[in-house]
Amino acid sequence: MSESEPKTRPSHVLEDPSAKVVARVYANAFLNASAKDGQVEALDEFTSFVDDVLKPYPEFARLLTTEVTGRDEKLEVIERVVAPRASEMFTSFLRVLARHERLELLPLILGETWLEHERREGRQRVTVRTASPLSEERLAGIRERLASSLPFEPILIPEVDETLVGGLVVQIGDTVHDGSLRTRIRDLKDRLRERYLNEIQSGRDRFSHPEGN
Repeated sequence: MSESEPKTRPSHVLEDPSAKVVARVYANAFLNASAKDGQVEALDEFTSFVDDVLKPYPEFARLLTTEVTGRDEKLEVIERVVAPRASEMFTSFLRVLARHERLELLPLILGETWLEHERREGRQRVTVRTASPLSEERLAGIRERLASSLPFEPILIPEVDETLVGGLVVQIGDTVHDGSLRTRIRDLKDRLRERYLNEIQSGRDRFSHPEGN
């Protein structure tokens, strides 16, 4: 996007909130197009293309995903470079993305494809944030407790957040269960403050309206 062009959309397509919605559509299409018993192989090929081709060779990635390269040029690159080395299913998928000007979403689509594949397999990622790294034994215990209370098999993603005082924060999708000590202390302060305010207000009411009046 040139500097003189009005910024009617985010400077990068991945900053657009609707990009993830679009990526999910293509993720489902990719999985539906691959045979169930071949989804892992198809995903491995997709992952390898992003991790082993696009990331190590940024010039090729720009050629394939930038708006400067026209749609027909991108299709030509796919036919010349990708088609001889990739499966027909994956090549066809890239052709569809090129025709719809969606190749720049490839990394996002890959992430959404793995998430959807895991959901279809009855698994889901659960982020567990703690102030310090958890031992394998502690992680196993958390996994076991979550598995007994959730309708899917949890895939634990441990993260360290040094701002946490203690306890842990569990995130499942967009839902956050904050059991950190910092949050518990804050909630306790809020409850105490509300209690004191109620007692003060109650005292004022009794003073303003003494019994017998």
